[in-house]
Amino acid sequence: MSVTVGLKGRAETVVSDANTAQAACSGALPVFGTPFLCALMEEAAWKSIAPHLEAGQSTVGTQLNISHDSATPVGMKVWAESEIIETDGKRLTLKVTAYDERGLIGQGTHQRFIITNDRFLAKTAKKLEG
Repeated sequence: MSVTVGLKGRAETVVSDANTAQAACSGALPVFGTPFLCALMEEAAWKSIAPHLEAGQSTVGTQLNISHDSATPVGMKVWAESEIIETDGKRLTLKVTAYDERGLIGQGTHQRFIITNDRFLAKTAKKLEG
């Protein structure tokens, strides 16, 4: 495994009717929705880590502590950036930031854990058992 402090990632999209607060039912306005901001930050994080994992491993998000500081209208490009700032065994802590074409729109920290896919899915499937 070669997941190290300093590893960076990026994900981007354009705000559309499909990723507004209205679409997420998280608000009444046609602006980039906070749930989609969270998803974009997680996308930047997991995509940056995935190529550095062993076969059969992945990461899962376990904590996201962010602020959504500025609204972004439909039609504007937004992007998220992530950087690993701490590793502690299988626990990874990342700094996440998001921007639109006018500047910073959100920031915070995100925690992910490295998991073994088969074991994780088997444990999850046990929830369906009586």
